[in-house]
Amino acid sequence: MIVRSFKDIEGTDRHVKSASGTWESKRIVLAKERVGFSLHETILYAGTETSMWYANHIEAVVCTRGEAELTDDTTGEKYTITPGTMYLLNGHEKHTMRIKEDFHCICVFNPPVTGREDHDENGVYPLLTEPDEG
Repeated sequence: MIVRSFKDIEGTDRHVKSASGTWESKRIVLAKERVGFSLHETILYAGTETSMWYANHIEAVVCTRGEAELTDDTTGEKYTITPGTMYLLNGHEKHTMRIKEDFHCICVFNPPVTGREDHDENGVYPLLTEPDEG
């Protein structure tokens, strides 16, 4: 059994801040836990825009605080995301988040991330893995 809080993660290597300066993420469950998913609390900052494409992952996101506009970059369709709203990127959609007020969310990734990922020039997280134990 693992019990850990987001407060426990602050200031550790699990508290990741993006190179772009548009978000930070506390990664409470990672690939090294070997449970088949990762779990994060992420904050995207008000007034920022981030384009992403999880070509290697499926991501589910639940907004807990704040507001953002989510755009499907392929179709142009726009969605307002507010507390209690979930979106699922089950088709590896290229998307852009425009943050109206600090956007707090809980994210689940499959396959799990290692905690070392940041978006590349295409908005993609590389597919990193943990070495096999043994």
